[in-house]
Amino acid sequence: MTIKAINVRNQFKGTIKEIVLGDVLSEIDVQTAAGIVTSVITTRSVRELELDVGSEVIAFVKSTEVSIAKL
Repeated sequence: MTIKAINVRNQFKGTIKEIVLGDVLSEIDVQTAAGIVTSVITTRSVRELELDVGSEVIAFVKSTEVSIAKL
């Protein structure tokens, strides 16, 4: 699946500023032109996506969640 195939209206390109790793869930702060967007995702996803501070990502915002995709 490509990023274009994801049907999410609000997408914010940005750079990861901070990652707070937990045993199961992790908090990702993304600096965007609109401000900081925070997402809570599984720690496994952080590792599988190879997310690091400084990574360029897109935050996909839905009414109940924020998703992250590495660029």
